[in-house]
Amino acid sequence: MSSSAATRSRNGFWLSLVGAITFSGKGVVVKLLMREGVDAITCLGLRMLLAAPLFAAMAWWGGRSRAQPSPSDVRRVAFLGFTGYYLSSTLDFLGLEHISASLERLILYVYPTVVLVLGRLRGQPPIRARQWGALALSYLGVILAFGGEARRATAVVGVSQDVLVGAGLVLASAITYAVYIVLSGETVGRFGALRLTGWASGSASALCIVQFFATRTHLVATADAWMTPRIFGLSLVNATLCTAIPMWMVMRGIEMIGSARAAQIGLVGPLSTVVLAVVLLGEPVTWSMIAGTVLVLGGTALIRGPSSVRPPAIAPAP
Repeated sequence: MSSSAATRSRNGFWLSLVGAITFSGKGVVVKLLMREGVDAITCLGLRMLLAAPLFAAMAWWGGRSRAQPSPSDVRRVAFLGFTGYYLSSTLDFLGLEHISASLERLILYVYPTVVLVLGRLRGQPPIRARQWGALALSYLGVILAFGGEARRATAVVGVSQDVLVGAGLVLASAITYAVYIVLSGETVGRFGALRLTGWASGSASALCIVQFFATRTHLVATADAWMTPRIFGLSLVNATLCTAIPMWMVMRGIEMIGSARAAQIGLVGPLSTVVLAVVLLGEPVTWSMIAGTVLVLGGTALIRGPSSVRPPAIAPAP
């Protein structure tokens, strides 16, 4: 390997790694905002409001040398933005009101298994025995981690229904994001990964901002009373260091080292979320969470292995 190729590979590795780690901090930052009294819809609205200019820059940069999209392309990208970044993010943030950041990231990471099933329903090759095993491994890990958190919640408040609601919302988020992945895989060739991500994220930003202004009118009118420097700072971190910048890092990493290697490196996401949640949120370290994380990572690695379908060149889960 030439020195320039080695440098490109090394830079691609670090961009993919840092992008995956910083993106995984999203749930932790959202939980910190919720401790400040900010609800899920407000967290999401502030995130997208502050990130929207960066999404616009991504769309412009990725489309400099490409033809203007047709009206049908615009409609398709708008639908992708609705499913992949608006609906999925809304469900995810609502779920975070009920469960820990560690469990949230673990459940989100089953989306490759949903992609596999959806791909089969859309005519892709049959699911192999190895992939069925990967599905079983991933969901066993989620069930194990969910059971541990449900038992802990029951011991504290006497009921685990809150955990069930939160896990269901985040699982629905993973499913809607998987729909985005499958459909974006059929569109990315015409748009390019960076341009598609910018357009889809931008359309989702508009929906999230409208949702915030429409449903939190009283908060908008009294922003000077509740928008503390800490809330604004955490929201800015969420929009930049945990959203837009990691998206660019992952896209650039994919260009440098390919989607397969970038996807493998992205497996660090759930583990880094657990570590950040323990350090910054004081979430407990339990054997069920550790074992569940190992199983989910193992299942995802099998699905993204050499015998599997090529991972899509898109940003990490919302």
